[in-house]
Amino acid sequence: MKDFRQLKVWEKSHQLALAVYKVTKSFPKEELYGLTTQIRRASMSIPTNIAKGCGRNTDADFARFLQIAMGSASETEYQLILAYDLEFLSKESYDELHANVEEVKRMLASFLKTLRADR
Repeated sequence: MKDFRQLKVWEKSHQLALAVYKVTKSFPKEELYGLTTQIRRASMSIPTNIAKGCGRNTDADFARFLQIAMGSASETEYQLILAYDLEFLSKESYDELHANVEEVKRMLASFLKTLRADR
């Protein structure tokens, strides 16, 4: 069992989730049960799945949860595009969040590659 709090990818994805929660506070109230909830859930799913994977006994199980985290990162990426296109996000906020989600995806891909090479 690994301590997920020691992983840079977990920390980066946790910071992304916090930033998403902060920026979505200004989304229209009618989106509370729509895009606001979806983007929050997707962004929160990234560090959640990293943490779940750390609690597993094998690298193969861990890798499976990292793949799920990658899917959630892609979902978050799309929802950021949608929020920007709907003019819920400023260009500056979008650019910063998009760069962060891309970095998380790169980190996850690198971690997955390392895990698979160790098998």
